[in-house]
Amino acid sequence: MSEAAAGVSPITVEKAVNALLKWRDSQSHNQKPQLLEQDELLYLIVSLKKIPQKPRVNPHKVPLPHPLIDPSADPAELCLFIDDRPKSGLTKDAASKKIKSENISISKVVKLSKLKTDYRPFEAKRKLCDSFDMFFADKRIIPLLPRLLGKQFFKKKKIPVPVDLKHSNWKEQIHKACASAMLFLSSGTCSVVKVGKLSMGKKEIVENVIAAINGIAEIVPSKWGNIRSFHLKLLDSLALPLYQAVPDLRLKILAEAGHPSSPKDALEEKQAEEVDEEEKDDSHQKKKKKGRIHEVQYMDENSNDTKSGGKRKDEIKTDNVSNKKNRTAVKKLSAIDIKARDKKKKKTLVAQ
Repeated sequence: MSEAAAGVSPITVEKAVNALLKWRDSQSHNQKPQLLEQDELLYLIVSLKKIPQKPRVNPHKVPLPHPLIDPSADPAELCLFIDDRPKSGLTKDAASKKIKSENISISKVVKLSKLKTDYRPFEAKRKLCDSFDMFFADKRIIPLLPRLLGKQFFKKKKIPVPVDLKHSNWKEQIHKACASAMLFLSSGTCSVVKVGKLSMGKKEIVENVIAAINGIAEIVPSKWGNIRSFHLKLLDSLALPLYQAVPDLRLKILAEAGHPSSPKDALEEKQAEEVDEEEKDDSHQKKKKKGRIHEVQYMDENSNDTKSGGKRKDEIKTDNVSNKKNRTAVKKLSAIDIKARDKKKKKTLVAQ
C-alpha cells in the first residue's frame, strides 16, 4: 500500500461502519414493520480532483473479497442479452442449452430483436429494469443498448456488463462480474460504488470497503494524486468521511467576504470602511462646491455679458441720434448760406 493509501486506515473504516449500523438500528425502531425484509446496501462515494479525459459507458470492475451477488449461494435474478443477428452465429436455443449444461445462474435470455420490438414502451423498459438484480450483454451489442434500454437503466446503475460470448468461459466471466463492484467514471468528478450489504457481518463490510478503496485508487487516472475524498453512507444516511486529500500548497485559502477571521480584522475592516465613507462624502461635497462655483461664474458671465450688451445698445442709440442732429444742423447751415449768397447777388445787381 502506498503512503497515500495509508491514510485510509481500517480503524476509521470500522468506526464509520459501526456508526452507520447503529444509526440504522435506531431508525428501524421508529419505522413500521414490513412484510418483506429488504437488504439495504452500503455506498462508497468517490470524489476526484479532475474530470476523466476519456469517459466511458462501460463500468470498471473492482474485485471484492465478499461478493454482493453470489449466484452459487443466493438466488439472484440475472438477465443476459444476446446478439441474434445472422453474422453472430448464436441463437437463443443454443445459448439456453449452454446455460443449462454448465449450470450458469442466468434467469432469462433476451434476444436483440425482441429487445427492439417488445420493450419499446417506457413501461416495459421500467418493468424489465426492476425485475432483475444484474444484467449481462454480448460484447458486440453494447454500443446499441443505451438507445434501446433508455434512461431507467442508467439512473439505477443497472447498465449491462459486457461478456465475450465467443469464448467458452461464460460461467467464469459472469461469476467474476458478480464478485466485483462496478465503478462508473463518466463526465463528472463524483462516482458511487456499491460495496456491501447490511446482511453481511461487520468484518466483511470493512474488508469490502478497504478492497474497494485500494482497487479504485489503482483504476483512477493518476491514482491517489487524482482522488479528493472517500465517503461511506447508506441510502438515507449522512455520508461519513473516510479520506480527504490535503489541498495543494499553491492554492491560497482566503476568508469569505463578510466572515472575518479574527476580531482585529473586523475592527480594521470597519475602520477602513468608515475612512472610505468619509473620503467619499468629502469628495462629493467638493464636487458640489465646484459645481456651484461654476454656476456662479457662469451667471456672472451672463450678467456681465447682458450689461455690456445693454451699454453697447445705448451707445449705438446715442451715436445714431447725434448723427441725425449733425445732419440736420448741416442742412440748416447750408440753407442759411444759400440765402445769404442770394441776398448779396441781389444787392450787387441793384447797385449796378
